[in-house]
Amino acid sequence: MTLDGNGTEQIAAALSADKILTPIFYWRSKGLNRGGKVDADREPHRWNSSTVVKILSMQEYCGDIINLKTYAKSFKLKKRYDNENKGVHRDMHEPLVDRTVWEGIQERRKGKTRKRKTAEGEKNMFSGLLVCADCGHNLWYHFNQKNHDIKYFNCSGYNTRRGDCPTTHYIRVDFLEQVILQEIHRLTRFASRHEAEFAQTVMGYSQQTDADQRQQKQKELAAMRARDRELDELFAKSYEHFVSGILTEERLTRLSDQYGREQDGLAERIKAIGAELDKQDTKAMTADTFIAAVRKYTRAKKLTGRMLTELIDRIEVHQSEKVDGVHVQRLTILYNCVGAIEIPEAIPAPEVAMQTRKGVTVSYSPTQAAI
Repeated sequence: MTLDGNGTEQIAAALSADKILTPIFYWRSKGLNRGGKVDADREPHRWNSSTVVKILSMQEYCGDIINLKTYAKSFKLKKRYDNENKGVHRDMHEPLVDRTVWEGIQERRKGKTRKRKTAEGEKNMFSGLLVCADCGHNLWYHFNQKNHDIKYFNCSGYNTRRGDCPTTHYIRVDFLEQVILQEIHRLTRFASRHEAEFAQTVMGYSQQTDADQRQQKQKELAAMRARDRELDELFAKSYEHFVSGILTEERLTRLSDQYGREQDGLAERIKAIGAELDKQDTKAMTADTFIAAVRKYTRAKKLTGRMLTELIDRIEVHQSEKVDGVHVQRLTILYNCVGAIEIPEAIPAPEVAMQTRKGVTVSYSPTQAAI
């Protein structure tokens, strides 16, 4: 359902409507005692978005075993912290979910915006994928008030309180569907006709990007760990000062709260960066999953939300320009895990032209950075 473009709230609502037991009630129906409190009036089929999020993030479903997920700083303290050095043992049991699918979901969910509906409640499979190439705002989905068959996107930062983008970046949905489907066909031809070069291109992008990002993340991680150790020392000194009478109990409590909040924030950020570094350590696997996804759509005849989810991270829409009397629409397509891909000239770019409004014909042109 996530691959088809559904959000976690929509999935939770669908599971509730289908009367699917929530995990804790399912366990109990099988005679399994699992932790967790259940309110007396809680319905066994009422799903929450948070439960869906947890299920989508469970790496164990790929066949892995994860040990040492949390730790305590002392046996005297009950609070548990997420362990950045957890033990991951891959392919230890029969997977419930294909690894390619799971990793695609993680990549897709990372930093994604909520899919916007029109005022009538209609959504589009491109919602959340299109961004303005000039200001970086998302493009919003609309339809023509006089003709509802004409559906389009434009920049949310154009003449609104959210930004000051000078142009609309208007693009029709039917034009976009033709272009993206043909670009995916072009990508699959590259993968099938030039297999070695395609694999090298994908892996080369991954390695170059990782080298730049890794150094910056490791530097940031080292600084945060140093600050975390410093806060532990400050807390210990504060307690010593309290025992010796230098600090009052009120002041100690205030400092403890302050240090605790900062450490909680550091712990979250350390966890996030650690996860990003772990992901980079398995970048080869990520590149392999992308290559497998590309091959899966070699004979695709229709563009679907799942196809977009598995292949495309985002699409940068440029403002159309008039070149030699013809309006030209440029797009930059950035694919999951690998970004923009340069395709050999032997595989020509698609020729798509459409009369988007009376007297105005728009032709597609890929940017040099895109495929």
